[in-house]
Amino acid sequence: MNPADIQRMIQNARNAWMTGDAEAWAALFSTDGEMIVHGNRWVGQDAIRRALTDFAAGSASVKIDIRRIMIDGNQAVVEWYWQDRDKAGRRNQADDAIVIDFKANRIIRWREYIDNKTPSLLPSE
Repeated sequence: MNPADIQRMIQNARNAWMTGDAEAWAALFSTDGEMIVHGNRWVGQDAIRRALTDFAAGSASVKIDIRRIMIDGNQAVVEWYWQDRDKAGRRNQADDAIVIDFKANRIIRWREYIDNKTPSLLPSE
């Protein structure tokens, strides 16, 4: 894949999470793609779709600011700042590093490393 396609897919991933679009999110992955986030692992588009559907049911006002994208061949590392509110109104925020592997214009592996302890330098809402 070329870097422009990878960047576009990362932007599409950001947009799908922010809007809770589980169909668009799952479509980014290969049929046997995997997503590993904070102690959880989902394999296959159906499981990955359900993961976003479940998240979206409990969250609102998701904001993601992409800070950096580094691309090397068919792999990318993304740093982004995540913020959302759960249905009870509690604000969640984290800095997130994501390692993504691509094959045939699809994500085959998405692995997140979340830091919600270290304060971000970004201004709050």
